Amino acid sequence: MGPKPTKGEYIETETGNKVSRRANILGTPHIILGGKSVIQADCTIRGDLRRLPTSSPTNNPTTTTTATPAKPTSTTSISIGRYCIFASGSLLRPPARLQHHVLTYYPQKIGDHVFVGPGAVVEAAVIGNHVRIGRGAVVGKFAILKDCVKVLDGAVVPAAMVVPSFSVVAGRPARVVGELEEGWGAEGGGGELREWYRRI
Repeated sequence: MGPKPTKGEYIETETGNKVSRRANILGTPHIILGGKSVIQADCTIRGDLRRLPTSSPTNNPTTTTTATPAKPTSTTSISIGRYCIFASGSLLRPPARLQHHVLTYYPQKIGDHVFVGPGAVVEAAVIGNHVRIGRGAVVGKFAILKDCVKVLDGAVVPAAMVVPSFSVVAGRPARVVGELEEGWGAEGGGGELREWYRRI
């Protein structure tokens, strides 16, 4: 997979995550790492892009400038499962859309045993378990990759596309070009990433 990193390049968290000292992680209080994941050098995770609470005007006719607090919104911007690998130069950014003339960000959820290749850009809403995203691939805003999906190198998954389980996608724009075998995720996706984690 990759060369063994030099000693001291990674910081290990209490839950066993290994984060490169050269990774760009913004908004750490809004990122959840499930444990035993690897974030390599020059990977960027944009936890600072999150939905901000809004206030609504009060119904009291005697006051016009006060506002009531809005319902609490989730402060989690990006949620990542276990045994995920984010390769050098990859970018995770929560999806966003204009809502009432304001750019609003929505949470991004990434499952277990997910590999994001070098230079890949991910703005998906949901990525399932046992997913492999190739080098230089782009996963568009609000896309959903179900469990056991393989996105080939350089593919561009369009915004809001839903990729079914056990699919292989390729192309610009991406489309389903093949199927994975029935036990692919458990055998091919999980063990390989565990081994990579142990080597770091």
